[in-house]
Parts: sequence; structure tokens; C-alpha cells
Amino acid sequence: MGLIKLKNIKIYAYHGCLVEEKKIGSDYRIDLKVHANLTRSATTDNLSDTIDYVHLNHIVKEEMAIRSKLLEHAAERILNRILLELPLVDKVIIDVSKINPPIGGNVEMVTITRSKKR
Repeated sequence: MGLIKLKNIKIYAYHGCLVEEKKIGSDYRIDLKVHANLTRSATTDNLSDTIDYVHLNHIVKEEMAIRSKLLEHAAERILNRILLELPLVDKVIIDVSKINPPIGGNVEMVTITRSKKR
């Protein structure tokens, strides 16, 4: 078994329920943990035998570009695509954080965490 982590993927996107969020957007941080059997790739040293983290990053960027009212919805799309497109993945955990959310207080970020497995 193994774990691939992508930490602090920075994205500018337009998620949220407020009209202002749709117009001005916000900074987001995404963290992924992908569980998979990495035994074969550790032996063969072939990219085709592992999970390409460039592909993971591409999925995150594409799905975050699609507007959602809720972070949970954006996270669910990312989870579904990873499991659909990357058959080696057994489980994926995602944190989606909105940096400086407009919630009427001094809050660095708000984060939702979701996970999905085969």
C-alpha cells in the first residue's frame, strides 16, 4: 500500500452562495491524499504503473473551475473523477479550503474534508 499527497494546491475560483463571490472570486487551497498499491511502480520505476500526480492536479484544476455554491459539491466532483479516471486509486481524501472567507470575521480559512473509496 502507499500514499500520494498533493499539498497546498492553490486555485482562484468563484464558489459560494453570495452574489459577490460569483463576481469577485476567492483563493482556495486543496490538499489531496490518495491511497493506492504502489508496490508495482516501486519495482518497475514506470510512470504507467503508478498514479500520475500531474493528472491529479489537472482534475483538481478543471473541477474547481466549475462554479459550485458549496465546497462539498466541488469536492465530490473531484473525488468522483479521480476514482473514475485513475483505477489504481483505492481511497482519496480531499480538503477544500476557502482562504479569507467572507463570513463577517477574521477567519484565515474554512475547510471541508471529504473522502471516498472503491
